[in-house]
Amino acid sequence: MGDDAELTAAVLAAQNGDESAFRTVYRAVHPRLLGYVRTLVGDLDAEDVTSEAWLQVARDLDRFSGDADRFRGWAARIARNRALDHIRMRGRRPATVADETELTGRAAASDTAGEAMEALATGRTLGLIARLPQDQAEAVVLRVVVGLDAKTAAETLGKRPGAVRTAAHRGLKKLAELLRDDAESTGALDALPPQRGPRSRAVSAGVTHVRTRTQKDM
Repeated sequence: MGDDAELTAAVLAAQNGDESAFRTVYRAVHPRLLGYVRTLVGDLDAEDVTSEAWLQVARDLDRFSGDADRFRGWAARIARNRALDHIRMRGRRPATVADETELTGRAAASDTAGEAMEALATGRTLGLIARLPQDQAEAVVLRVVVGLDAKTAAETLGKRPGAVRTAAHRGLKKLAELLRDDAESTGALDALPPQRGPRSRAVSAGVTHVRTRTQKDM
């Protein structure tokens, strides 16, 4: 059974009260969700904002309906709303993380710069997202890191799928240019680490206070 099928099944089981299934959902989605939140609020506040998002996910899980991709989009939308609330409260502009080593790249099928998509498997390359316009940065992270299709990413951002595809394409094209200009990225495209699915490693950072049933071993 593929990763998406496993996540879909885990979400359904979690809705029926399966504690282990909720941990599976968390571990599969959290690293990518955390990376997305970091593009919005920066590294220092990302953990807290993402934890708030998981609180809402846990509280509203019974209301969710859909497959794995729709769940990732639903969780990303919740995380984005929490991040924007945080930004408004702090009175700060969105900030992009300079490095992220937890994430692994997930190629999304679209009209994008392929080499930049693959290079996003490295934390060093993710730092280059800080140089992109915010709309491009969000589109790239949602499509490539979180792994949403254009329609789901568009729903998350409140835009049309075509606009998201265009922003992601432009962002990845710009990233490819930045990679070529970045002396530190020399050889990165020729020696990428093998990509792994979301179940291939445990998440090191847990969510605090996300239901009693989700606090253990998370």
